[in-house]
Amino acid sequence: MKSKDKPYILYVAEKIYLEVSKIKKKNNGFSNIDAINEFIGSETYKEVSSGKFHDNWFKKLNKKNQNIPEETMKLLRIQREIMIKQLIQYPELYYTKSHFPLKISQRAFDHLWRICESYELWCKEMDQKKLILLNLTD
Repeated sequence: MKSKDKPYILYVAEKIYLEVSKIKKKNNGFSNIDAINEFIGSETYKEVSSGKFHDNWFKKLNKKNQNIPEETMKLLRIQREIMIKQLIQYPELYYTKSHFPLKISQRAFDHLWRICESYELWCKEMDQKKLILLNLTD
């Protein structure tokens, strides 16, 4: 890629990444794991996991009459569905009595970690090192 424009597919990743970064910065001593765990259940998490983030974003794109290729829109709709499935919400079931995350919660955590890693990898590839705040890929 020659352009440093962020691909549409990374917009939700950037939103998640920045929110996790804020949580980590706000809570001195938090690890990346702690910050992602804290992100689960946040308002942004609820918005993304319910599909509302994408729904609202699609409405904004339509209002702006952005000429987005249909293939890109298909990918974004697939991304929305994956977010809903991977980040399914069962807040009362997050931990078992032994304080280990349940499989479904671990799946959400793993998905969020991969999203944040992907965003960092894009930042590195595009030489946008100032945007790397969590250093997950080092």
